[in-house]
Amino acid sequence: MKILQNGDLKMLLFALAIYGVIMGLTGAGVLSAFWQLNLIFAGLNIMLAASLNLINGYTGQFSLGHAGFMAIGAYVGVILTTNFHLPFIAALIAGGAAAGLLGALIGLPTLRLRGDYLAIATLGLGEIVRIVIINAPYVGGAAGFKGIPHLTNFTWVFFIMLATLFIIKNFVNSRHGRACLAIRENEIAAEAMGINTTRYKVLAFTIGAALAGVAGVLFGHNMYILSPASFTFMQSFNILIMVVMGGLGSMTGSIAGALVVTFLSAALASFPNARMIVYALALILMMFYRPQGLFGYVEVTAMRPLNRLFRKGGKA
Repeated sequence: MKILQNGDLKMLLFALAIYGVIMGLTGAGVLSAFWQLNLIFAGLNIMLAASLNLINGYTGQFSLGHAGFMAIGAYVGVILTTNFHLPFIAALIAGGAAAGLLGALIGLPTLRLRGDYLAIATLGLGEIVRIVIINAPYVGGAAGFKGIPHLTNFTWVFFIMLATLFIIKNFVNSRHGRACLAIRENEIAAEAMGINTTRYKVLAFTIGAALAGVAGVLFGHNMYILSPASFTFMQSFNILIMVVMGGLGSMTGSIAGALVVTFLSAALASFPNARMIVYALALILMMFYRPQGLFGYVEVTAMRPLNRLFRKGGKA
């Protein structure tokens, strides 16, 4: 436990150093507004990829409705700050809670399903959320929700992203996380050993949904108009691409996959049609030569010689 705590502290100091460098470059005018915006998107995508990885990678489920939880968080958050003038922190808490509650309610019946059936059910959930928003005049319908205060900045995104990664890491390393890993490896064997598989699947699904809702609140307050077109199936698919590209069951992989997809999209912003072709080719090549993703189940702190920087005595 002491080794883990020391590793957490060193990783935190490393993250703060990165934050200081980025803020210094921003203050010096080296980073343009375009790349500042993409750094915010990178932080949001890391949160979304890590929270989906908790469901798909660590628990072994197949969810395709992550954009729906993101939408719930975004709309709950902007309603509270715009119509009720509540503080931003209250909107973050409420948006995460609303998405987590929906995840728990939906997870109880759907997580008894497995494989493709679960994927279809969660895909339907995401589309239901989007269609309800389109037909709700209170939130602007298909035209979008307008007049949103621009409260999201890089500092908010960066530190909430760190908190998200810390929560997921500690959950995975806890007794509950070990139960989720057992379900991923062999659900029948886990159930035979006395693990309540439905309970732990719903728990992981709820936490992942709540964290996606928090990311949605940050996303909503980074826009001046929030449109339901931002939460289509393609958004869920993009998050899944980040998880698969980085590696199912790897926190480092979620970070790497999110960064690769975000900055690749930014670099190809002038070629929107070519972007999806590049995505498809990258995934095909990944499945051929690296089917486990960039990192597989491995974390960067377990790799030599990097483990010497983050583990006591340089021992894995």
